[in-house]
Amino acid sequence: MTKSPIESVWSSLPIPGLLIDPNDIITEANPAAEGFFNASGKSLCGKSIWERLVVGAPLEDSFARAKEFSTPLFVNDVEVSSFGISQLQCNLTFAPVLQCPGYVLVLIAPRELAGRINQTNSVKSAAKSAIGMAEMLAHEIKNPLAGISGAAQLLSMNLEAKDLELTDLIVEETRRIVNLLDQVEDFGNSRKPQMTAVNIHDILDRAKRSAQLGFGAHIHFEEEYDPSLPAALADSDQLLQVVLNLIKNASEACKNEGKIKLKTSFDHSFRLRRSDGTGQALPLQIQICDDGPGVPVDIRNEVFDPFVSGKENGTGLGLALASKIISDHDGWISLDSVPGNTVFTISLAAINIKNNSFLSEVS
Repeated sequence: MTKSPIESVWSSLPIPGLLIDPNDIITEANPAAEGFFNASGKSLCGKSIWERLVVGAPLEDSFARAKEFSTPLFVNDVEVSSFGISQLQCNLTFAPVLQCPGYVLVLIAPRELAGRINQTNSVKSAAKSAIGMAEMLAHEIKNPLAGISGAAQLLSMNLEAKDLELTDLIVEETRRIVNLLDQVEDFGNSRKPQMTAVNIHDILDRAKRSAQLGFGAHIHFEEEYDPSLPAALADSDQLLQVVLNLIKNASEACKNEGKIKLKTSFDHSFRLRRSDGTGQALPLQIQICDDGPGVPVDIRNEVFDPFVSGKENGTGLGLALASKIISDHDGWISLDSVPGNTVFTISLAAINIKNNSFLSEVS
């Protein structure tokens, strides 16, 4: 179906745009706004503008006057934030819509147009450089560790029972360090994903069965699947690794007899736009939800960065690796967390099985 010129202009705006009604409720959000808020238009609409947009300046009176007299309001160089995104320096424009009393067009212009995505890419680039060096060291460290572990095992053969605790500790700690180094090497792995048509529900079922036989034996699993979901374009092994990691995190957060929900849905409106304006639709939504205590507020915005962990003995590499894999898939991973409800969402491209092409590409 061909879009009208107005719809095309709205979709093509390079900056986030919202249309709000006389009650300050969001009624429309363009693709750039979806990318800025990391939320679909469907989830944004119906919410108060002030619930989703936190501005570091008193605007209520000026905004009310602008609506009353139908005059535009320009606010420059203010801190703007929203749930799940860090503060950005932005210019805001509030423009009353002619012949639509009470309706206002809100335009958000970050000082750096692609601020959020560029910031994420910079962090990932710096992390890759650090991990590249760590990867080289990991290979050098693992060889002597194997010798230390072997020597401890040989010593244990001639020790009395009371002294075995020390050699067992050496073996256990060397294994723990080797596992950590394996994660470092996995993060530094530059192998491209082997992209094929993948049934998301098969991946989720495999991950759930694996969890139930091990770390998630104490968890009650619920499923809420969209049976009409098309295939995803993904590397099945890498996607399974990501889902297993997220389920493991959720099960550790839930502790005794927690609940994890595995949910899938199709969202036509979710699009990821890169800093150069290109991108594609990511309609396939995978959600791993748990009823644990939630991610600590102080690390919530950095939870996908390397070496950031809310667990006492966590390495901080599991979620960073998950983020890297999804990024390599040209997808998106996000977190929404409050006590009692933590949701990790993976957004992926879908493919049309009949002609093996992307669904809803965005240029």
